[in-house]
Formats: sequence, C-alpha cells, structure tokens
Amino acid sequence: MDDTLKPRAPVAALAGLRWANRFARLDPAFFTRLDPTPLRDPYLVAADESAAALIGLSPEALAHPDFARFVCGNLLAPGCEPLASVYSGHQFGAWAGQLGDGRAILLGDAVGPDGRPWELQLKGSGLTPYSRMGDGRAVLRSSIREFLCSEAMHALGIPSTRALAVAGSDEAVFRETMETSAVVARMSPSFLRFGHFEHFYYAGQHARLESLADHLIDWHFPELRDAKDRYAGLLELVCARTAELIAQWQCVGFCHGVMNTDNMSMLGLTIDYGPFGFIDGFDANHVCNHSDTGGRYAYSMQPGVAEWNLYCLAQAMMPLLDSQDQAQAILAGYRPGFSRALGAGLRGKLGLRDERPDDEALFDSLFSILHRGRVDFTRFFRFLSRVRSADAGGDSGCRDLFADRAQFDSWVAGYRERLQSEGADDADRAARMNAVNPKFVLRNYLAETAIRAARGDDESQRLRAAPGAGRVREAGEFEEVRRLAAVLSRPYDEQPEHESYAAAPPDWACALEVSCSS
Repeated sequence: MDDTLKPRAPVAALAGLRWANRFARLDPAFFTRLDPTPLRDPYLVAADESAAALIGLSPEALAHPDFARFVCGNLLAPGCEPLASVYSGHQFGAWAGQLGDGRAILLGDAVGPDGRPWELQLKGSGLTPYSRMGDGRAVLRSSIREFLCSEAMHALGIPSTRALAVAGSDEAVFRETMETSAVVARMSPSFLRFGHFEHFYYAGQHARLESLADHLIDWHFPELRDAKDRYAGLLELVCARTAELIAQWQCVGFCHGVMNTDNMSMLGLTIDYGPFGFIDGFDANHVCNHSDTGGRYAYSMQPGVAEWNLYCLAQAMMPLLDSQDQAQAILAGYRPGFSRALGAGLRGKLGLRDERPDDEALFDSLFSILHRGRVDFTRFFRFLSRVRSADAGGDSGCRDLFADRAQFDSWVAGYRERLQSEGADDADRAARMNAVNPKFVLRNYLAETAIRAARGDDESQRLRAAPGAGRVREAGEFEEVRRLAAVLSRPYDEQPEHESYAAAPPDWACALEVSCSS
C-alpha cells in the first residue's frame, strides 16, 4: 500500500526538476501551506512528453515508477513548497464569497531548461482549508477529460494551461455514483484568476491587492513595471488577451461550461476544464454543462459573459486605478477587440485574404444555415476547403452535411463570388484553410470511449460490491487515452490512419452529458 507521503529526498525520476516557488514568496495571507493527501496504490494513466520537456523531465523519467507517485502527490520532490491559494469569485452570476484551491495544491514553480518557470499544480490531491463541502478529490473520468483537452487546446494553438500527466487510484469517491480517484498534474505560467483579485478587494485588503498586481506584472508583464499607469495597463492587457481567447473559442466551437470569474485566467489562458465541450451539430445556443439549467454559459453567450467577468475584475481593481472613467474606457476596448479577433479568425477559416465591409453579413448568413441545419461544425469547415471557386466540383463532402441542400447552394454561391473577386488559388486557399480548421477535436464521444476503456466496463459494479477493493491493471487499458492524445496533438494533419477519429458522432453520443459533478 502506497498511502504514506514520502519525504523530500532525491529521486532519480525527478532529478531534472529545479524549483523557484514565486507564489510562495508572497504574504502568507495569499495561501495555506500544506502537503497533498496521498492516494492509495497510484498508477500512471498517461503523460505528455512535450509538457514534461518544458520543465526538464525526460521520457525516461515519465516511465519511472516514482513518477506516478510524484504526480499524484505521494512523493514530494526536494525544493517544492506545496500550498493552496485562496480566492473568491462570482459563480453563475452571483457572488459566492471565499473559494480557493479546494482540491488543488500548487507544488511550486518548476524551472525549465530555458529558465522559464512553470507552476505545477496537482488537481485532486486532497482536502484543503478551501474545500468547503467537497472531498478534495477528482475522479478518473474528469481527470482524463482535462488531460486530453488541455493538450488538445494547446495543439490547436489556443492559449491554455498544460497537462503533464494524469494518475489514478482504485480509491473510491462518490459523485452521482461511486467512482475512482485521480489527479491531474497541470502546468501554467500562472494560475492567477480574476477571483484572486476579487477576494482581496471585497476583503478590503487593498495593500495585498496591489501586491498581487505587482507580482503579476513583475513575472508576466515586465514591460509595465516602469509605466506610469501600470495597473491600468495590466487591466488593458487582460482585456485584450481575454477578447482574443474567446474569439478563438468561438472559431473552433469550444464551450467552456463554467465561465465563473474564479475560472478566468489573468493571462488569458483556457483554465479549469470541467464540463466543457466541442460543438458537434452546430447550435448557437448549445449548453455543454448539464448543471447550467439557465443556459448562462451557452456558446452564443460566451463573448458577453467574458465581458461581464471583466467588469467584475475592473471593479476589484478600482483601488489601483485613477477613476471609474479610466476603467470604463479600458473595458470599452473589449468588444471591438473581440470583433477584430473573431473577424480575423473567421476570414482565416473561410480562406479569405481581404477584410471587407460585407464580411459580417457573410459570416452571419453562414452561421444561420449551420444553426438551422445543425450541421457538424468541425467537419463543415474542414470540408469547405474542397469547394472550388469557379464551379460546383468538389462540393459533395460539404454539401452533403446539409439536409436542406438548397440552403448550402444559396450561401456557397455568394462565397464563390467572394473567392473569385479575390482571385483565390484553390490549392493555396485549401492549404491555408486546413492549417486553421482542425480535422480532429476532442468530441465528447471520443473522450467517453477512452474513459470507458480506462475505467473498465465493470468498474461501477465492482466499487458498489466491494468499496476500496483493488484490481490488477490490464495491459493496454489506457492505450485509447494515449492514442487519442497522440491524434489530438496533430489536429490539422490528415492522419489517414486515424480517419475514424474525424467521423461524425454515433447516435449514442447524443445522450452524453457533462456537469459540475467532477
């Protein structure tokens, strides 16, 4: 039984790690120091070599038995300083008060070979002072989803936290049913959220609010250090990064699911992969989170919710700003920034070179027919590259996605006229479109297939019959998780050997639901 936290002692598998621990140097009011709670008999589900290389870990290190113990919190590397940070936030539009890392422990900053520090955090590593009614654990199901999506988003070129590894255990936890525990080891330049600033603003601790802002500027926006209005500059940069991030989400049909202020990154990263989803049949009002009964975080709502969250952040930063007028002027830049980023992204997806006044009408008419026909979002844009600008040849793959083909025919006629007016070369345009329109995304059914293989078909029955009983891991049990991760690491490549991963979802996928229960 591996249920005792090992001391900080040199371990061959972790020899490449160097620690900086920037957040631990802040005032103790920002965090609570504590060690992870060990998991019983942990095993490695998957690890990402490209993420590991960023912090100096070799592929050989990932294969070492001690690596699984490390990434689930059973083994602490010398030099790390574990802690859980405190923050607050607005959840589903309501002030929730104090929150914090309720099941995540920051080990510290692992410094890569290039000198760049990465905060390394274990999600699912046990109770903290901020766990509230939770048990401090994550489950295998949600941990696999976060691991896969973190790396898939990175491969898509969308700013995101990274996932180093996911480790599991047969230790039982209860959600809607009995499940098994797991930990995701995730990495980020910073895990600071809008909610960190909200916490100290609403607590009236304005000196600590300033300290937090200075920490962020010193480490991530050094160009602002000597600026006269450095805090205004910080808010402006966060607004700009957030606008660009949300535009990228919209362009790939990604829904976050829980855009609370405590899940919004100060660096403009996609953070906290809970009930997320990529849209299959396009529905502008798609809600990926079964717990979001009001549809607050629907696909079409995401740009406006991000703006609302930025207003919450600006309110929290008011003690650092000159005036409300200054804050309003900065926030006013969000909408045009988002529109510019979305327009550029959609022109890229359509293979258009020129920005024109009628672009918005072209986009709106396209999204209207996609919505009415519930057309597969990812497949449509990938197939659109086959459309020829001069004639109807090569349209079959795209046209056949529509039950009402007349709708497509009407739209594509105008699209061809636009391509012809730009003098587009079809081969060049197709190459450009395929470089920004992924063939492979993490569809829910693909994640579910990998999860079912990893859990074993009889997991729930076994846990109900004998809670806590272990079992022998079967060879190849996690192969589908690893294979899917490899496919998603090259989302724009054709990968003909993996054509099935780009197929339309099967009928059973319609019944899948994700919620806040992870």
